[in-house]
Amino acid sequence: MGGEGSAMAATTSLKNNRSMLNKRAGKSVLKGSYAYTQIKKFPKATESQILAIQRKIQLENKLLIRKQIFVFVVLIIVILIGYNYL
Repeated sequence: MGGEGSAMAATTSLKNNRSMLNKRAGKSVLKGSYAYTQIKKFPKATESQILAIQRKIQLENKLLIRKQIFVFVVLIIVILIGYNYL
């Protein structure tokens, strides 16, 4: 009969996966208490700082969109020129 090798490989794989889960179960990240942790205090941003950051992000997005459109147009032109030579 065929297929014994693949069945044995599947069984071995499942066994190995199960053993890896058992090893990882002891390393829980959320063990312990947060009683002695200190919460950092960050300064509040003023309205003008928020507006400056917003303008900067909008400008970066506009430039990124322009670059993407330029690359897209160049690729389309190259594809059309290449298609005409075939």
